[in-house]
Amino acid sequence: QVQLVESGGGSVQAGGSLNLSCAASGLTSGSTCLGWFRQAPGNKREAVASISTGGGSTYYADSVKGRFAISRDNAKNTLYLYLQMNSLKPEDTSMYYCAARRLCSVAITSPSLYNYWGQGTQVTVSS
Repeated sequence: QVQLVESGGGSVQAGGSLNLSCAASGLTSGSTCLGWFRQAPGNKREAVASISTGGGSTYYADSVKGRFAISRDNAKNTLYLYLQMNSLKPEDTSMYYCAARRLCSVAITSPSLYNYWGQGTQVTVSS
């Protein structure tokens, strides 16, 4: 059974940092792509960052380039996905979700291509 569990969200002031984590169990590290998405009320879910199977290829939304860093740890039984978020802005306020796709090798950005989703973790940035 596949399960994705996010943690690390919270409330910070603008300019602050947060580190999101996602534990993905039930997946094979050698063929699973991972990504972070966010969705604010009334908005579409958008890709924030994604990472290929081996971590060699990454994608960042223009709005977060230079501030966010995605990484992964391909442990034996559980995959770990991280998102280090620095220099946070009020516009980064959103629910953040991690996502996984099986039988994949590259960094992908379309939400429709991911098979599994976590429940989300709220990030709130105040000015």
